[in-house]
Amino acid sequence: MTAPLRPTTITELEELVGSELGPSSWHTLTQDDIDRFADVTGDHQWIHVDPDRAAAGPFGQTIGHGLFTLSLGPAMMEELMAFDGFLHSLNYGYDKVRFPHPRPVGSRVRMRATVTRVDRAGDDAAQIVTTQYFEAEGIDKPICVAESIGRFTEHPR
Repeated sequence: MTAPLRPTTITELEELVGSELGPSSWHTLTQDDIDRFADVTGDHQWIHVDPDRAAAGPFGQTIGHGLFTLSLGPAMMEELMAFDGFLHSLNYGYDKVRFPHPRPVGSRVRMRATVTRVDRAGDDAAQIVTTQYFEAEGIDKPICVAESIGRFTEHPR
């Protein structure tokens, strides 16, 4: 895998609009991962945590929580583009988030991201929108598609 991009100015971010980044490295979903995510969030729906019942369910096995996949976004994004060159950066939120396909236990997922938009907020700050595509090995549809919003402030000049 190549080193992440390291923009340090809003102008450098603007030059990335339309660029596809990635893919990130693979992440394998284990039942232990699913169970620990369920424990942290309190979401113990059987389709996620009961392998015997899920085997007779619509997917033939347990599936990961969609929000678990989405929660991998920040770490996977750091593999693609690091923002440590800015005074500060923060995750502002998400616009559209969709889970077009379930993520079965044992599947491997990675992320690609497209820099969709950069909106300036004064001379030294901006909001960047990246569209994140989570893809699983052997599955044609994305597992998750999300528009992630970050806010960045440059170092004083």
